[in-house]
Amino acid sequence: MSIEKYTWDGQDAKVVEKIHGKILDMLTSGESINYIAVQKKPAVTLLPDSITLSNKRIFLCEFAKLGLATNFEIFSWQDIKDISFKEEIFGSKVTVIPFTGENLTVDYIPKVQARKLYQLIKEALDTLQDAKGSPKVTESTPATPQPTSTPPAPKAITFDDAESKLPGQHAPSLDRPAPTAVEPPPATTPTPSSPKEEDDESTKKLTRLKNLFDRQLISQAEYETKKAEILRDL
Repeated sequence: MSIEKYTWDGQDAKVVEKIHGKILDMLTSGESINYIAVQKKPAVTLLPDSITLSNKRIFLCEFAKLGLATNFEIFSWQDIKDISFKEEIFGSKVTVIPFTGENLTVDYIPKVQARKLYQLIKEALDTLQDAKGSPKVTESTPATPQPTSTPPAPKAITFDDAESKLPGQHAPSLDRPAPTAVEPPPATTPTPSSPKEEDDESTKKLTRLKNLFDRQLISQAEYETKKAEILRDL
């Protein structure tokens, strides 16, 4: 694999090639290397420290024992809280700040590479923060509206429904003749009251008149006058 894209900012090609080969064996499925920053001290350094960024993790590499051993500090992006760097006379001091544990610093990183590290790490952390803050949207199939249930229409009454069929009887025919209209009885003229009814009415009047007289509600003269009028109407 070509390593030219990792040496555009002045990285030592031999050191990049060695670091790239070691980290390449540690990549997981879907993981790729994005950037490699290499330490450059004022004095000659055969095996400098480095910081490598992938799309999932950050690798801090330190060679030890004349290159016979390599120490790695590896963090996923979820473990990184922040990054800072300080430009000095000879390069920059880059500090990785994890959520837990001590801060890790690599000094003498060339200023161009330090700025690139800061930019890439900030972008990765911002993207991760946005993904955590935004609610997860799931597409759901809209529910099919259910038809509104309507009450069943009233069943029309037929002759079969209106009349019970007894055993041995056939259902009545639908062609039965319509019933003949019944004429109303002729109006009767009220007959005049019979003499008996008038006598009864006169008797009631006389009884009431006598009752008034007995209770001394009317005088003798009034009683006789009213009595004469009732008898005269008979």
